Formats: sequence, structure tokens, C-alpha cells
Amino acid sequence: MSSRSLFAGLALAVVLVSCSKVPITKRKQMNLLPESQLVSLSLTNYQDFLKQNPPVRGTADAALVQKVGTKVADAVIKFMNQNKMGDRIKGYQWEFNLVNSPDVNAWCMPGGKVVVYAGLLPVTQDETSLAIVMGHEIAHAVARHGNERMSQMMVAQGMGMALDVALSQKPAQTRNMFLTAYGAGSTLGILAYSRTHETEADKLGLIFAAMAGYDPRLSVAFWERMSAKSSGNKPPEWMSTHPSDATRISNLKAFMPTALKYYKTGS
Repeated sequence: MSSRSLFAGLALAVVLVSCSKVPITKRKQMNLLPESQLVSLSLTNYQDFLKQNPPVRGTADAALVQKVGTKVADAVIKFMNQNKMGDRIKGYQWEFNLVNSPDVNAWCMPGGKVVVYAGLLPVTQDETSLAIVMGHEIAHAVARHGNERMSQMMVAQGMGMALDVALSQKPAQTRNMFLTAYGAGSTLGILAYSRTHETEADKLGLIFAAMAGYDPRLSVAFWERMSAKSSGNKPPEWMSTHPSDATRISNLKAFMPTALKYYKTGS
């Protein structure tokens, strides 16, 4: 790779940092990659995932995931349009699937492709807690955290090139960067940055869930259950990509008055 191409990539980063901000928090972020290309890339990986993990159909749990996802997505669309940020979800074609996996997990790819793992449901226990989780995962996509993470990884690895060039010249490496967060070789600075993403997603997710008619106050009980499930088997916060449970719960309580402004019973 030439120094010229690297310089061009870094120059582009500087421009985008100055004009791209996360909704609600207004933090400046580096998004080097065209979101439309990431949406296209996510669709390919999403379809590959579903081929290997067929969605659950025709069950009450699958119907619940569809119901909650649709309500939260409607709230996202309303919020983004009201705040003149509808372009951030341009091209989204929402899908919500439950897969039969014992993992306690859920995610949302760019473009609104949401997957909930069956192992999460015994922890969420109720519709509102599921909405809290789905709102959080959707918030990652709306805040373009995946774009930001991948942009940082490409710069860190000296890949000052367009995404389509990277996919052509280094397909496996580029796909791995898309599918994974920062690995074991990450620096503490990057890990701390990922915790920032998690906190932002918590805040946005609470607002989305509240606008969908779900009481955001139940998020505290959910994260307490998650904490109990981990049984303390977590690394220290400074070594983790996520906030500690105590920090997350404290942050949620501090943000609750703001989230409750968006909550109306009977919504």
C-alpha cells in the first residue's frame, strides 16, 4: 500500500470526524466506510448466518421476537425522522429472527437485520426486557458503531483503501473485521472506546424501547439478572470491551429521567 493511499484514508477520516456525530450523545465519530456498502456486506453475511442457523418458525417465542422487533423498529423510524436523522437508516429493511442457540446473545447488522438467540429468552423473561435488549442492539446499528469499529481496525492495520478494494484484495481479513470486534491484541485505549459504544447503545436503546411503549425502568432488573447469571466470571472492567454490570446499571439509573420522557403508558 502506498503512503499516498494511506494519507488519503487518514485525511478522509479527519473530515468525517468533524461532521459525523452519534445521535443523543453527539460524540464525534470516525466513519470511513460508506454505510450503503456496509448494508450490502451485512446482507450477505446475514444470509450466510441464517443458512447455517435456520430461524425458528411458528412458535410463541418467534412471534414475540417479531412483535417486539416491529414495535421497536417503528419507534426508531419515528425518532430518527422527528430528529431529522432519517438518512441514518436509509435502506434499512427490517427483519427479526429467533435462532435455536443456547447462547445468551442478540445482534443487529447494518440494514436492520436482527437476530435473537433462544438462550437469551430465559434471562429476559418478559416482553419489556426483550425490548430493552433489542433496542440496545438496534441502537448499535443506528449509531453506526460497526462502521466506526471497522474504520478504526482498517486504519490500525494500514488498510488505507476503499471497502470494495479491501474485499477484493483481502477478503478473509476484511470479512473477519466485519464479523468481530477487537481481538485479544487490542490496546486498552480501543477497549475503552468499545465501552463507550456500549454506553451509547444503552442510552439510545432505552429511548427506543420507551417510545415503543416499554417501561425503561425494567432495564435495571434485567441487567441485574445478567449480572447474576455471569456469577462474577468476568474480567476486570479495564480488560473488558463492555462496562462492568455495576457501571452499566449506575449509568442506566442516571439516564432514566431522560428515557422516561419518551415513555407513555398505553403506547
